[in-house]
Formats: sequence, structure tokens, C-alpha cells
Amino acid sequence: MTCKDCEKSIGHQQYRESMDSLGVQLCERHTRLIKKVILDNNTPLEAIHLFYALKEAGAYPMLEWWDGKKSVDIAISRVKLNIEIDKDYNMITHEQAISDLEDAMHSFKNGFTTVRIPHLAIKYYLEETVQNILGIISGLKANIKAI
Repeated sequence: MTCKDCEKSIGHQQYRESMDSLGVQLCERHTRLIKKVILDNNTPLEAIHLFYALKEAGAYPMLEWWDGKKSVDIAISRVKLNIEIDKDYNMITHEQAISDLEDAMHSFKNGFTTVRIPHLAIKYYLEETVQNILGIISGLKANIKAI
């Protein structure tokens, strides 16, 4: 068993602790760092799962990236893609819808594309979600000059 972040070998106890609390196999150091990110930014667990799945797929994601206005759950800066995880997807209010639209406009004006993904898509369809994001990345690479 190895850490999904640093590939350091981890024991069974650390594996269990990180899997039980985060759902990802991480060493003690990275478990602590990710828990701090979650506490500081109210990051959903699904964002953590998607981050490591994208990392494993070779997408070079960044977790809780600052876009100049707010922290974005996941960013793929090479193609200017921001990914937000909707935690309360079925309970959106009209105020939240307008706020989301304004955030997307802010990102778009700065050359970024924002994709909002319901947390349930990640929870139940992680592989398919990753494949779709990789397709979006591929499309963005074809349409913009990659950094």
C-alpha cells in the first residue's frame, strides 16, 4: 500500500485511518494536510476523491486553487479549467443560481472555463466523471493554446 500523493509506503493502520476518514489511501503527513484543507476551505470529500482520481489519470489537478476572487475546488491550470463540486445540487435557490452564474462569468472573463459537477456524479460514477473531465481537457487543449 502506498500514499496516493507521495507514493510512500504506508502500513495497514495508516491505510485504514486515511480510508475511513477520507476515502483515499494517504500517508500520515498527507492525511493531515488534506484534513487541514477540508477544514480551512469546507472542501467536500468528493472533491478529494476527484482530485486524486484526476491526478492518477495524469491531469495535473490543483486542489483549492485561488482564482483571484475565491477558492476553486479543483483547477487544471494548463487548460484554464475550474471544477466546482455542488454539494447541495438538489437544493439550489435562485440567489445561489445567480451567484454561480456571476462566478462563471468572472472565470470566463479571465479565460477560464468553470464546470459544476454534482457530488452524486463523483460519489457513484467517479470513473465516468474522470473520463468526461479528461474529454473536456482534451477539447480545451484543441481550442486554446495550452500553458
